[in-house]
Amino acid sequence: MSMPNESYTKQDGTDLPKDVLFGSVKSGYGVEVLDRIDRNRYLLWTADTVAPEAVAPNHFSFPVDAAISVATEGITLPTVVPVCVRDGAGSFITSIEQSASETLSEGVYSLELAAPIKLYLRVDSPVTVSSNLMQTYIHFSDETEVLIGARSLHEEPAATITTTDDPRDMIAAVSTFASALKTQSPERSFPSNRGHPPMVERGEKLHIPAGMETPDASIRLEIPPDYRSIYAAAPLVYYLGADLVPADTPRLVTETGFEYALAEERCFEETLERVLKRVFFLDCVVRTEGMHPVDLYERQKVEEGIDHDLTSLYSCPPAERIEAYFDVPFSVLEPQMPDWKVTAHIEPNPKNVEMLPFIAHRLAVVRTSRGNEISPPNEQKAIINEYLRNDSTTSNEQTVTTTGSYVQPKRTDSLEEIWIGGGIPLGANKALLEAYQNRIGRQPTESDIEITIVYNDIDLSSSLVDVETSMNAERDVVDNVYGSRSDLPFDTTIHQDLTVDELRSILRTSTDFLHYIGHIDNEGMRCVDGKLDTATVESVGADAFFLNACQSYRQGYHLIRGGSIGGIATLGDLVNSEAIKMGQTIARLLNRGFPLYAAHEIARDVTLLGGQYVVLGDGGFAITQTESGVANLCEIESIDGEYFGIDIKTYPTARRGMGTIFIPYIKSNNEYFLSGGSLSSFRLSIDELQRFFELEEIPVRINEELRWSHDIDVTTL
Repeated sequence: MSMPNESYTKQDGTDLPKDVLFGSVKSGYGVEVLDRIDRNRYLLWTADTVAPEAVAPNHFSFPVDAAISVATEGITLPTVVPVCVRDGAGSFITSIEQSASETLSEGVYSLELAAPIKLYLRVDSPVTVSSNLMQTYIHFSDETEVLIGARSLHEEPAATITTTDDPRDMIAAVSTFASALKTQSPERSFPSNRGHPPMVERGEKLHIPAGMETPDASIRLEIPPDYRSIYAAAPLVYYLGADLVPADTPRLVTETGFEYALAEERCFEETLERVLKRVFFLDCVVRTEGMHPVDLYERQKVEEGIDHDLTSLYSCPPAERIEAYFDVPFSVLEPQMPDWKVTAHIEPNPKNVEMLPFIAHRLAVVRTSRGNEISPPNEQKAIINEYLRNDSTTSNEQTVTTTGSYVQPKRTDSLEEIWIGGGIPLGANKALLEAYQNRIGRQPTESDIEITIVYNDIDLSSSLVDVETSMNAERDVVDNVYGSRSDLPFDTTIHQDLTVDELRSILRTSTDFLHYIGHIDNEGMRCVDGKLDTATVESVGADAFFLNACQSYRQGYHLIRGGSIGGIATLGDLVNSEAIKMGQTIARLLNRGFPLYAAHEIARDVTLLGGQYVVLGDGGFAITQTESGVANLCEIESIDGEYFGIDIKTYPTARRGMGTIFIPYIKSNNEYFLSGGSLSSFRLSIDELQRFFELEEIPVRINEELRWSHDIDVTTL
């Protein structure tokens, strides 16, 4: 069942916060929740027609942005989501996952729903929670008042710190980052408990607004007062809630007398990385003794190697807990750690201090580097007798043609590599300060997800009619892909053969995503009456973009400078058939909720020219939500003809970052996993695999070929 796009109606006369809105569905049988910043939506279908009424948010044990009251006998969730049940005081009772059922006697209960928007229900009634393969059902004994609260995952910096280029002033600025943490308990490992650090800007004098103090001075990080050390330490300072102070010798110190040298056996940056991963990972394990006592796979794997009692670790002060963490050999922890979301390669110059709040919030591993300048790769040598996406003559040795110097940061094991500095990165995403600032300033909206497709195949010569035919094919495919999900309302608009003024107007118009198919060179985007250089567009309305055209890097760069958050562009000329493969795959991945960096990583393997594409801006940005809450890809192989081995790879986003938990809905599994990279392998029968593929449309890699779960008949594998 899906609701029509016009089903959302704002309640008149209700003063609701800007981030979250509740509305009635058109039929009256349910409510819709809308996160106006992140464009996430979720439906709660009710057994009866309901008339929601706004209530105070303080009825809930956890913080919510808005709350309503409805009277109903039951609620149906359109997807299967884990339901955590607590008593009226917030103490954990039980959790219900897929294909499970539990009945609770009369009482006051708080139900936490792990939906795309954080939801809480509060009732005073007997409750039965059950689920099948597709939906979750919550039933009460009779018509009952249900309080529904919702919280957006959107975070904004609480203040702006001004610092000079003096490293000691920068140290004072970075010390304020931990003021954004919502807790010092192990629950800080949940992304929703890590608020955004204050913004940093350069000025003539250090200025720290009141209220930006370090929350816990019991942990101190001592570092040399230089740019490299400050930049590398920022994420750890933020996560630890530590005080950052200048010193000759780098070390971690606690009020209990514990000291840990930060630059002895390994280099300083690698030591900081291991400390951050150690503390974060053990927080994820220990937090299962607190408000979220789920059966965590990683805990089962490392618990025997931890000599301390986990209950005691959860309750002890932060400094004592950190000291105990260092008693656990890193070799016990490392094999079970999730793949880290992002490594930030950053040039250690003073202007990049303004990027530190953003990389700290994402818990990035930091590598300070000026990069290695290299010649661009020549990936097209082996591709001949194809028409290029631009209308130049075919060549056996087309190369990257974007102007500018190239750098290649050293690859790490992180899922996403970003480059913060001059030059064009190869093998990493080009992170731009404006992109992150644009995301912070994203405006709320109540409209559907808006997709804009621009199709400009202007002035093709008759000898290139095949290119025109192929571009039409790409346009038709992406038009059918975007908005094909029944659970989300999309508004897709196609524009074709535009003039310069028409294209300028469209680029300035607000839209969630721009997919451009056509021709670009260093002078701009080709139109019927000339070329438009995006550097001349003062205000860009597209939150994200995909410029599937030759040499589109520079135009994408200026879209970010003009207002966009992130996008995918190209470094040089494209072979048209390969560009079409890329366009189709990127469209499907973005439509399913994959962030830009993950869509780029997966799609570049389907084409010979995948290395020609690069992510600009905030690669963690996703234009829509996933059905399961976590973007994931499946790799399968046949074991013996009757059973298949499957590996699931998960991709954290900027909103659902490190610390998010994920449960694969597989009959033999009842454990949660930390999101980030590959999970444990599973062994499924043909029937089990078919049921798994029916749950959600996800990309599936079989023998190096990328396919989609809803298109696969497992009996033919």
